[in-house]
Amino acid sequence: MLDQVPYLPYVLSAFIGIGLAAASGFRVFLPMFAVSLASYFHWIPMSESFEWLSSLPALITTGIAMIAEILAYYIPFVDHLLDTISIPMATVAGSILFASQFTELGTFPQWALALIAGGGTAATISTGFAGIRAASTAATGGLGNSVVGTTETAGAGIMAILAMAAPFIAAIFTVITLILVIFFGRKAWRKLKSKKDLSSTNT
Repeated sequence: MLDQVPYLPYVLSAFIGIGLAAASGFRVFLPMFAVSLASYFHWIPMSESFEWLSSLPALITTGIAMIAEILAYYIPFVDHLLDTISIPMATVAGSILFASQFTELGTFPQWALALIAGGGTAATISTGFAGIRAASTAATGGLGNSVVGTTETAGAGIMAILAMAAPFIAAIFTVITLILVIFFGRKAWRKLKSKKDLSSTNT
């Protein structure tokens, strides 16, 4: 019955892509590793254009990068340093993972859609959490950053698994996550800006 639904493959591809892009907004390399692992063991199909993701070198590289990234977010100062480069990196990762689901489209529409939907989703989530981490540092002196880091890692893992196992649920979670991150992220950035303005006025 589902086979008769118009454009169902494209809808499923969009749900998978948006879920993986959201996961990239939490952590850059964890979803890349998840996709590489799943495709390496043939749990999910991988198109010819993205077969490099299912190779052993890609699996090892993304695995090492994932571990390094997760651990680095528990190191004071380094976590903020990573935030400065995580947004563009998340945008690239989100775009690549989204594009991997739309290989049947032409090159231009494939990457245009990937950059807007995949890259935009990843960048929004990454930006929001950067603001939340900065606000956490200001409020707790960095003591609460480990909680933020653990939440991001858990979010990346959950979203990556859902995207591949339950795309529809992943898409719903992505929308909810975007709403929450935009709300709390903007709130955090505003609070930081007001604190900076206050401190500059006092000096």
